[in-house]
Amino acid sequence: MGSEVKIARALVSVTDKTGVVDFARALVEDFGVEIISTGGTARAIEEAGVPVTPIEEFTGFPEMMDGRVKTLHPKVHGGLLARRDSPQHMAEAAEHGIKMIDLVVVNLYEFEKTVAKPDVTFADAIEHIDIGGPSMLRSAAKNNDSVTVVCDPADYDKILEEMHLHNGSTTLATRRRLAAKVYTTTAAYDTAISLWLNDYLGSQEASVDGGEAFEPPAELTLHLTKVQDLRYGENPHQPAAVYQFGDDFARMGSSANPLVGATQIQGKPLSYNNLLDADAAWNAVREFDEPACVILKHQNPCGSAVAPDVTSAYDRAFSCDPKSAFGGIIAVNREVPFELVEHFADQNKQFVEVLIAPSYTQAALDRLAKRTNLRVLATGGAEGHAKLEARSIDGGMLVQCVDTVDEDPTEFTCPTIRKPTDKEMTDLLFAWRVVKTVKSNAILVAKNEAGIGMGPGQPNRVDSALLACERAEEACERLGMTAEGLVAASDAFFPFRDNVDVLAEHGVTAIIQPGGSVRDDESIKACDDHGIAMIFTGTRHFRH
Repeated sequence: MGSEVKIARALVSVTDKTGVVDFARALVEDFGVEIISTGGTARAIEEAGVPVTPIEEFTGFPEMMDGRVKTLHPKVHGGLLARRDSPQHMAEAAEHGIKMIDLVVVNLYEFEKTVAKPDVTFADAIEHIDIGGPSMLRSAAKNNDSVTVVCDPADYDKILEEMHLHNGSTTLATRRRLAAKVYTTTAAYDTAISLWLNDYLGSQEASVDGGEAFEPPAELTLHLTKVQDLRYGENPHQPAAVYQFGDDFARMGSSANPLVGATQIQGKPLSYNNLLDADAAWNAVREFDEPACVILKHQNPCGSAVAPDVTSAYDRAFSCDPKSAFGGIIAVNREVPFELVEHFADQNKQFVEVLIAPSYTQAALDRLAKRTNLRVLATGGAEGHAKLEARSIDGGMLVQCVDTVDEDPTEFTCPTIRKPTDKEMTDLLFAWRVVKTVKSNAILVAKNEAGIGMGPGQPNRVDSALLACERAEEACERLGMTAEGLVAASDAFFPFRDNVDVLAEHGVTAIIQPGGSVRDDESIKACDDHGIAMIFTGTRHFRH
């Protein structure tokens, strides 16, 4: 076949009818193309006064079974798959009255939009699985030497422009580009169906078993759509962009209120580092059911607290480390009132890169508008967590279930002589929720349900403990509190008793950690020597 193929006959069958009537009219009036069409598409074209041949007239076979069978016919697929340069193919086509189809215009049933509805039934979802559409697209794309295939209305004008330039023909380069787009589209479509069905089956098993039957799937296709180009990545010499998961991975892996997809109400464009930090802060604050605030800087929560209301939670989080809070990210899990904005903007004069919350009162938005560069994000809610997270490595992806603190405190053990007081236990449970968001090796010192000292990312846990205690002592001095009755959380077990000794020297009276070290007995003895209560959770929360 030559590079250019003239279009004489087109099969048009679309769910998204954007621009299709004008496209069909141009094909007929400008190039004399015969239009074959199905169902609602045929009606729309005919009602616009454009000549159209119904599919049943073309095949000699009626649409049947509620439209499930209409294009699955040899006269359709023979007209798409026949090799025009094969005498045998063309002879067989002539023998059976099969006419060639040069252009296929098809987009698919809106399966993903259907299953995104909260009240969708299984039967309705199944009915929105397109069979004929993908079959026609794949047949046409396979025979791209001869057939032009269009699955996206955005390509209509480009096709017409090329046909005008080439006397009603398309070029091989265009046909192959469009064929590649088809296989990308059908792959994403099949993946969406596969993931939805497996997710549905998993939820059914979970309801029967009384638990969550969820694990990373055996196969996972990532469908990513670029949301925006970023000015640069972590550093100015690194080009970068942010992509959004397609409905397949989004439904299985993302939360109901993810960061990518949040509404940016105002402010400068988000940077690569803004997005990383905002995601960490948003995941951290959603660990709490009560009103909570996390102030995060460079992936670590420099301030964290809960309180009866979100403004008080912010005040307490800011007081943990005002110096580090400068230039940080603020995340809260409740609607932002005017008072919270007033406190950070006027009272504390805090420079903030990003503010992220479910929503904002109008008064809060009016005050935020005075800080035109401040990036303000609204997620619409704070419910749930993502299920999967993926990180790229050279040659592949690491995919894991997202780490959440969902251990049952009634299952914790206390191996020490002294048991925690009720107040200590409240602070320990708070610290346990926050420490998982601190870079490992992680130690968090807390008091009165606020994270007042953090030791992140040190090569050894003793240095992390020492750093956390020094920060906690500074906070206590600044806040007029005594550095006594502090609690500490460790994201992983203590390998030696020296961790306990350091914490004891700085006023820690209760510790929560996973346990599981071969030297647990040494740590238990150290706690007993210092009169410290220690809780073993049995679960580690590394964050690298």
